Amino acid sequence: MSKIRAGFERLLEAVVLVLMVSLTALVIAGAAFRYFGNALSWYDEMASIGLVWLTYYGAALAALRGAHIGVPGLVNAMPPRARFFVTLFSEGLVFLFFILLAYYGFEVLAILQGEHMVSLPSVPTQLTQSAIPGGAVMFIIAEALRLPEVLRDARTTGFVDLEIKEALELGEEGSHAKTAGGLQ
Repeated sequence: MSKIRAGFERLLEAVVLVLMVSLTALVIAGAAFRYFGNALSWYDEMASIGLVWLTYYGAALAALRGAHIGVPGLVNAMPPRARFFVTLFSEGLVFLFFILLAYYGFEVLAILQGEHMVSLPSVPTQLTQSAIPGGAVMFIIAEALRLPEVLRDARTTGFVDLEIKEALELGEEGSHAKTAGGLQ
């Protein structure tokens, strides 16, 4: 299971990286063309769509890493049995939401059949809007891959607050750097 998760994480990282680089290049090109008086007619629409794609696929990557906003201190204060059931309930709600989002996202794609972008008539609207159900499916997969770990943590040690952990690690790195710098 860990190999599947690692492979899925690499896939999402690659998709997010390509989207970030593409969106960055698009924004730079759009600004440059506008600066030189030849604004691209399709820039605003493509930049908006690129940001949506980045948001959906980036959210799936964050879900796989457990990096979405949570309140681990509140859940950790509960007894392990209650913590497990609250976690199971919340994960069920997340799955339900994204299953509905994927289902209705595919319904919308069917409705959009034959439609094209306003500024780029050769690009089907279905392609641009496919990030909604596609991102929802990726989020469902990410949550499913992380679910065993989440339920194990709920039953045993509780959850780690990733922001606090990261801050502590950065603090330790800073103190090690100061100590190392003081020895020289």
